[in-house]
Amino acid sequence: MALAYLLGKSSSKLLKVNLNIPLILVLSIVPDADILFELFGVSGLHRGPTHSLILALIIFVPLFALYRRKAAPYFLALISHSVISDFFIGGQIMLFWPLTSDLFGLHAYISIWSLVNITLEWALFAFSAVVMFKTGDLSLFFHNRKSNLLLAIPIGTVLLPTFVSYPLQVPPLLILPHFFYLVLFSISVLTVIAGFMKRASE
Repeated sequence: MALAYLLGKSSSKLLKVNLNIPLILVLSIVPDADILFELFGVSGLHRGPTHSLILALIIFVPLFALYRRKAAPYFLALISHSVISDFFIGGQIMLFWPLTSDLFGLHAYISIWSLVNITLEWALFAFSAVVMFKTGDLSLFFHNRKSNLLLAIPIGTVLLPTFVSYPLQVPPLLILPHFFYLVLFSISVLTVIAGFMKRASE
């Protein structure tokens, strides 16, 4: 999410377009939707078609036609998961599905538990947090904006499962960044819900 935010923020500034930060953050985790298939007994699909650069392009062709340069930050957020994160760290992915089911990626798999991964994740998290604070984007999470409800998706799919599972799904050194996002997103979603309830009671 930190990487997608940084890419989205820098590209939106370069292209001079407004940025929906919650949408950027949600798009960054969309490729891992293939994990949901495991709930239905289908295994072996992780880092498969949903991680394809070709599939992402196909999905975004109409969005580029409709929104032109405004769509670029969101496309970068979506593909950053596969093309940068998983390709370089996560192992092998179906980068060019459906043209081929061959797997691509660096052969030097970097474990989530390795010091290299932890250092990279902390660097991205710290840098993105500083940018959020400096640009005022951090305050947007405390506003009553309907788009902030999108943050319920990473809360339910990434952040809460991290803390309710045993053993923890992330290294102990990465608990703080996860906890930061969990608290920030929860406050953001609850602020919007409280706004709905206030209007309903009036």
